[in-house]
Amino acid sequence: MLPPQRQSYGRTRRRRSHLAMKPIKATLDPLSGMPKMHHRVCKDSGFVRPGLRITVPKLGIGVSRD
Repeated sequence: MLPPQRQSYGRTRRRRSHLAMKPIKATLDPLSGMPKMHHRVCKDSGFVRPGLRITVPKLGIGVSRD
């Protein structure tokens, strides 16, 4: 079934005005002070959230660099 009337260009643009992508915001890791994306592991300290640290020696995540 077809719509009864074509939607105008302005109405389409007003509807799509909320679809714009927002800029990515990085936060500072509390342990190392380096910028870190939300819900991601910090490569220096292995910090994800309070109470959760991950170490992956093979990738160098969360291990000391001595």
